[in-house]
Amino acid sequence: MQWLIVAVYAVLVIVPALLPLPDNAAHIWTNLTLAAQFAFWGIWWPFVLVSMVLVGRAWCGVLCPEGALSEFASRWSRGYAVPRWITWQGWPFVAFAGTTVYGQMTSVYGYPKPVLAVLGGSTLAAIVVGLLYGRNKRVWCRYLCPVNGVFAVLSKLAPVSFQVDSAAWAVSPKPVGGTESFNCAPLVPVKTMRGAGACHMCGRCSGHRGAVRLALRSPNHEIVRVAGEEPSLDQTMLILFGMLALAVGAFQWSSSPWYVDAKQWAATWLIERGTTWPLEHSAPWFVLTNYPDRNDVMTLLDGGLLLAYIGAATIVLGLALSGIVALATLSLGGWSLRRFHHLTQTLIPVAGCGVFLGLSALTVTFLRGDGIVIPYVAEIRTALLAGASLWSVWLAWQVAGLAVGGVRRVAAAACIAGAAALSVANWVLLFWIW
Repeated sequence: MQWLIVAVYAVLVIVPALLPLPDNAAHIWTNLTLAAQFAFWGIWWPFVLVSMVLVGRAWCGVLCPEGALSEFASRWSRGYAVPRWITWQGWPFVAFAGTTVYGQMTSVYGYPKPVLAVLGGSTLAAIVVGLLYGRNKRVWCRYLCPVNGVFAVLSKLAPVSFQVDSAAWAVSPKPVGGTESFNCAPLVPVKTMRGAGACHMCGRCSGHRGAVRLALRSPNHEIVRVAGEEPSLDQTMLILFGMLALAVGAFQWSSSPWYVDAKQWAATWLIERGTTWPLEHSAPWFVLTNYPDRNDVMTLLDGGLLLAYIGAATIVLGLALSGIVALATLSLGGWSLRRFHHLTQTLIPVAGCGVFLGLSALTVTFLRGDGIVIPYVAEIRTALLAGASLWSVWLAWQVAGLAVGGVRRVAAAACIAGAAALSVANWVLLFWIW
């Protein structure tokens, strides 16, 4: 199944980049380029995110072509020790931010060459890492995959996971020769595994020593009971400054009247001073969108303002959300960095919902372009945002209850409700006001 997906993935990534761009009469079901765009951005990415919440990282362990190719390449790995720069904890945020911003700069959702550059480049890097480090492992997936961080936080909400019985593990006989009887390709310390964030759900460890099994759990369990004991600065940055801030700017900028006003002001300011080259020059397609035959060219001014808009959204929203979560932390009785990280985890439902809605907007756009209208889109978006916000508040209520009760608990939950409301407001602007 993995090799079948690798073959389909290769065709959809490579072949459209070699074909002429589709004309206005082309449709998803008649043109490979449009079909590939819809497959990647209309189906694959939004619903892979949904799968993380439903069944954990089963996509990573069973279906992902990059993971399969990286592990396959590692059969012939040079076996080098994984260097410290690869294991740097900041990669989840940096990789997510880099690919998101670069995709916006090159219009990856609309043209096949940027898809080849982003997805093809990522796949090539995964293979190279497999050839260099580890043996029969997925070092790329464990540390460098651009969506590893997002998948890790969303899978914490999954109602099914592989669970380890520490007591059964301790009393069970050791495998013959003292070696493990399974290969955990993503390098998860299965013996001490308590959550689903790093597990790829491949099932290779199932039944090991009679202590590992696939089982149901409460979708709230890991956030409430486990996350507080495993504080994570990198996940906090990814949630507050990445999924709740940078992603908003990336999805908003092309529809934002603030971006248009800033562009008009900047253009006027430059013209008044006789400086017109930022308005007249662009860059190659692999740096900024440049398709003059389609009247789709991003000037240097456009590119600079795009970066400025996304950067401003990341800083302003990230700091605002951090401040609100800090207030929630203080309301529980004094400052605690561990508690701050724990309360940030309660925002995962609304953060994941926002990223899904941003990507699924492409699904709606692709289908609408071919005359297919999905009914009740506004109502579905409203229900998802409301449900995700209530879920985040309920998680905050449970987390706060671990520390205090009464008014302080109410205050903490109210602060998280305010953070969720700020996040929802950004999507209201995009979908209902602009």
